[in-house]
Amino acid sequence: MKILVTYFTQTGNTEKVARAIYGAIGGKKEILPVTDVKDPGGYDIIFCGFPVHAHSVPLSVENFIKQIPPGKKIALFTTHGSLRGGELATTAIEHAVSLASQLKVLGTFGCRGKVDPKVVEALLKKPEHRAWAETAKSAVSHPDESDLEDARHFAKKVSMMLT
Repeated sequence: MKILVTYFTQTGNTEKVARAIYGAIGGKKEILPVTDVKDPGGYDIIFCGFPVHAHSVPLSVENFIKQIPPGKKIALFTTHGSLRGGELATTAIEHAVSLASQLKVLGTFGCRGKVDPKVVEALLKKPEHRAWAETAKSAVSHPDESDLEDARHFAKKVSMMLT
């Protein structure tokens, strides 16, 4: 079985989670940024991660998911500034799952990640985004070791579904 762990990251949060997932799984595996994957059809399972941007999926990840041949197995993971289970993060993962409607989604995982301080400061100045920006400020120490352990557990759980 050939496994790909792929990710898109801007601040390094999603890459940290991807590396935790990669370290938790066995077998023939590869880890690559989403932009470096040449043939997503060459893998039996793909773990695909992204940061939540404006409660959605970044365009490069959206395009990547659409390139995966129908029927392939995928597990999705995200990092975000919201609280776990928050509406914006949930909306993004639901969007990703809808993009993967022709694929077999084996599971999803999300954890907090620090948000670029410039983004937080800009959003604090906008009344409609102030509450979220205040929440995002508290994500500064994430993903932490507990988040990474949860990611490892997610990877092992998905891997057990394959045996």
